[in-house]
Amino acid sequence: MTIFSLDELKNLVQNPEYPCVSLYLPMEKLGGDTRQNPIRFKNLIREAENRLDETGLRHAETVNLLKPAMELDNTDFWEIQNQGLVIFISPNLFRYYCLPISFPQLVVVGKNFHIKPLLNLINNDGKFYILALSQKNVKLYSGTRYQINEVEVENMPHSLDETLLEDEFQKGVQHRIGIARGATSAAQHPGSVHGQGNPDREKHEEDILQFCYVVDSALHKKLRGEKAPLILAGVEYLLPIYRQANTYPYLAETGITGNAEILKMQELNHAAWEIVNPLFQKEYEEIMAVYVQLSGEESNKIANDIKAIIPAAYYQRVDTLFVPLKQHIWGKFDLPTATVELHPEPAPDDEDMLDFAVIHTILNGGKVYTLEPEAMPSGVKVAAICRY
Repeated sequence: MTIFSLDELKNLVQNPEYPCVSLYLPMEKLGGDTRQNPIRFKNLIREAENRLDETGLRHAETVNLLKPAMELDNTDFWEIQNQGLVIFISPNLFRYYCLPISFPQLVVVGKNFHIKPLLNLINNDGKFYILALSQKNVKLYSGTRYQINEVEVENMPHSLDETLLEDEFQKGVQHRIGIARGATSAAQHPGSVHGQGNPDREKHEEDILQFCYVVDSALHKKLRGEKAPLILAGVEYLLPIYRQANTYPYLAETGITGNAEILKMQELNHAAWEIVNPLFQKEYEEIMAVYVQLSGEESNKIANDIKAIIPAAYYQRVDTLFVPLKQHIWGKFDLPTATVELHPEPAPDDEDMLDFAVIHTILNGGKVYTLEPEAMPSGVKVAAICRY
C-alpha cells in the first residue's frame, strides 16, 4: 500500500494510459457490518468489468487488467481497512489506498484517474510540516488534516551527542591544518543564548544552539521553495533555542510542547492541525473575498461556466478553482477545437469535467478548494479565479 500525498496524486495524473479505472468504496470498520466489505468489493469489481467491456475491451483483457485488484480479496487485507478504500488501475499502474475518510461508492473508467474525492486529504485541508525535536532524536513529518508521514532529510543529525562529537572532530582537523572553523562557530551566528550565570548551563545551551543550526541547515535544503507551515514539537526549553537558529520563513509561532520522543504520530497530527487550521481557514476566506470582489466588478478574471473553465485550466490560466463535493459534470474536452461537450449521464469515454478541471489546475500550479454544494459562491456549480 502506498501513502497518499500531493506528489503521489501528481504521479497518478501525469501521463495517464487508457483505460484508467478508479474504484471508490466506503468501508465499515467495526461490528458485523465489516462482513459487508468483501461483498461490496466484489460488486464494485463486477461493475468495473461491465464498464470496461462497454469500452470495447476484450473480456480477457478486462479480467487481466483487474486481476491485481481481485487478488487483494483475502482475510489479511480486510483486517487493515480504514474508512475508505481507493484503487487506481491502468495498463502499467496499480495503486490502492486505505484512507481515513469515507466517500460514496463509485466506479469511473476514462482517460484519466478520477481524483476529486481525495482532495480533502491533500489540498484544501492544507499541508504542513512538524519538526519533532529532542537532544536524542530529530524527525521531520509531512502532514495534512487526516494523516502524517515521516520525511527523510539528508544530513539530518541524529542526536546532540553525535553532532558535538563531529564538531569536536572538525575543530581538531582545522586546528591541525591551521584553518578557522567557519560557519559552525556560535560567534558567527546571529542571536545568543543567555544563561543564568552558570558556565556549565551556558555551555550546554550553546551546544544545543549549535545542534539546532545543523538541523536548520539540513532542513533548509529539504524545504527550499516550500511555503507550508512548519510546527516545532519538543520540550518547552528547546523550542525558543531552535527559533534562534531557524531560517525557514514559515515557522509557526505556536509549537507543540512535550517529549517528542514519546509523542505518538496521531497526537502530533491532531495537535498540529489545531495550530494550522486557523491559518488555512484565513487563507480560504481571503481568496473567497477576492472572488466575491471580482464578481462585483464583473471582472474577466473570474469564470463560473464549466465550458470556459475547462480550456482555461488546461492552458494554465486557472489560479484558484472552487468545486463542489459529490457532484459530477460528465462530458468530453476536444483539444483541437478547445470545446466542451456535456452529457446529463456518463457516455462511453466521458470524463467528469469537474475532475478534469481539478487535475489540470493542480498540474499547472493552481489551488483547488472542494466545498459542499451549498457553500459554493453565488450558488454556482463551479467557479474559478484566472491568472489573466
